[in-house]
Amino acid sequence: MGASVVRISVAPVKALGLVHPDEIELGPHGVVGDRRFWLVDSDGRLYNGKRNGPMVGVRPEWDEASRRLALTFPDGGVVEGTVELGDPVPAVMYGAPLPSHRVVGPWEDALSELVGRPLRFLWADDGAVDRALGGGTVTLVSRSSLERLREEAGADGPVDGRRFRMLFEIDGVRPHEEDEWLGAKVQVGGATLVLNGDVGRCAVTTHNPDSGEVDLDTLRALTQYRPEGRSEPLPFGVYGTVAVPGRVRVGDPVRPLLVRA
Repeated sequence: MGASVVRISVAPVKALGLVHPDEIELGPHGVVGDRRFWLVDSDGRLYNGKRNGPMVGVRPEWDEASRRLALTFPDGGVVEGTVELGDPVPAVMYGAPLPSHRVVGPWEDALSELVGRPLRFLWADDGAVDRALGGGTVTLVSRSSLERLREEAGADGPVDGRRFRMLFEIDGVRPHEEDEWLGAKVQVGGATLVLNGDVGRCAVTTHNPDSGEVDLDTLRALTQYRPEGRSEPLPFGVYGTVAVPGRVRVGDPVRPLLVRA
């Protein structure tokens, strides 16, 4: 039958819960609204899942057109409103400037109370995707690779792909076949991607995607069977850019157009 998209995952707020639309529009710079918001501490340092895993339990709903944002907290409370922007912030993420504005509204105080320390809630002008400056506005991993990781880690049940926070999960290929597409164009639904590198993994992937608690030693498994990648160590999944914008739906075919030898 060939490969197809089986899940789409978008994070309106970096480090918080994922949303899973049935379809998205891929523009030249990825999904508009993906990682639109992010958090820094009082020292201006990125505050993410590595520093507070349970933040993933906060579920966002975001509409880019109306700028309506709702955050549902683990206790059932909802903080919502229309986003307004305050002053620009000279923010830096992973050593590179990330043009941002402080968000005016109730979300900053609510998130600060949740984690027990003051945070600033920021609007990333061009999104806060990790590898955007290095050609990584989209990401992809296969279900068969997740199954291979399950075997290597000795996990009792399936490894939930949400812990890797990839834009696309696909099915219908061999384990890690997506690695063979690096340097190639890949058609995904109505869009075409160029895959540029593999995604090196960090401690966030050890966290349960619902609770944020550590429950699977993904890094030990990757160290044992995939210590080195083409572009990053401990690789799992691949990243790339959008060559041809278009709409992508769950169930759409995935087809490499040219595979690098």
